[in-house]
Amino acid sequence: MAVPPALIWGKEIKRLLHYRDLMPALEKAMGIFSRRDSAELVQPVRCVVPLKKHNGFLGLMPAYMEKDGVLCTKLVSFYKREEGSALPGVTSTVVLLDPETGNAKAIMDGNVITRMRTAAVSAISAKLLMPPEAKVLAILGAGIQALSHYDVFTEMFSFKEVRVWNHRRQKAESFCQSVSGPVSACDSAEEAVRGADVIITVTRCIDPVLFGQWVKPGAHVAAVGACRPDWRELDDTLMKEAVVYVDSKDGAMEESGDIILSGAEMFAELGEVINGTKPALREKTTVFKSLGLAVQDAVSAKLVMDKLKAQANQP
Repeated sequence: MAVPPALIWGKEIKRLLHYRDLMPALEKAMGIFSRRDSAELVQPVRCVVPLKKHNGFLGLMPAYMEKDGVLCTKLVSFYKREEGSALPGVTSTVVLLDPETGNAKAIMDGNVITRMRTAAVSAISAKLLMPPEAKVLAILGAGIQALSHYDVFTEMFSFKEVRVWNHRRQKAESFCQSVSGPVSACDSAEEAVRGADVIITVTRCIDPVLFGQWVKPGAHVAAVGACRPDWRELDDTLMKEAVVYVDSKDGAMEESGDIILSGAEMFAELGEVINGTKPALREKTTVFKSLGLAVQDAVSAKLVMDKLKAQANQP
């Protein structure tokens, strides 16, 4: 009889996952993904099921890392919410399985894993692509992903100024009060991004909220929202003038409205930069379009389980 799977809640995942461990694991995973070696990784493009009645979608994200013995899938529901809605925009569950038997080994709160791995990947993009000695960070959006991005970016980098903007000024001010470091709320998206070296977009917008004419030449943009082919955060000017990096070219051509609707050319996957097969053009204005990879969830879940095992083996 199969052993019941471990149930691992968000509070425990927060205790176990740390960005200093997560970022190297994710860099390795994205390098593996971009090698397209099925002996290392099998990962289809995310399967999406429309939830028309609820104005949302269910995404199924499986990954199998044969050499590492990791079989994992994430079920993620994401919704087009009205601004100010009390309902979550994204909810998810990660299931880690035994690849030999197919039995579930662990069922995890996918929300914490998604927030942390997404923010960590954005930080990796900045490490590789942002201008040297970047001083000003701008965050468009003030929700959960904005907070996770603030946490990792202020932990890993030394910005002299952090700005945040949200459609609702009150939410931006609440964000500023909720974090420990210095951050200022801006009245407009333009005010937040003018002169910024790094710009993070983590909004629920379905139409462009960041415009190329505002963006400082040589700045780096990590675009995280707008995960459907008809949703956008960035305008045509920015998409066509910047050097565009993605996590998955195949995924972006199916899911990223910023790329599909602008017709922008994708220069490279971030994994190709990590592998050294494509350059990091720091001197250019760069955009990293993040959609999320199943392998990112898989290595994050494995890291959680490894930490639990190590604790269990301590005398």
